Amino acid sequence: MTITKLNTAAEIKSAVDAGKTVYCDGGGYKVIKTGDDYLIKYSYGDYCVGLTGMPGTKYEDSLNGSNFYIEE
Repeated sequence: MTITKLNTAAEIKSAVDAGKTVYCDGGGYKVIKTGDDYLIKYSYGDYCVGLTGMPGTKYEDSLNGSNFYIEE
């Protein structure tokens, strides 16, 4: 198994769009796409947070996690 680290929102979005499972900060969190939005979803409940901060704020380009990766 190979682990590929993803460092930017663009890399993460591209991997999700390609059908890959992207994990965030451990296997309990996965990045999903709903409509045009990319969310970090807690696998053991319905809790989600945006991939990045809210648009129009100083956090809009900041990832809401620190360790994004795919396993292949």
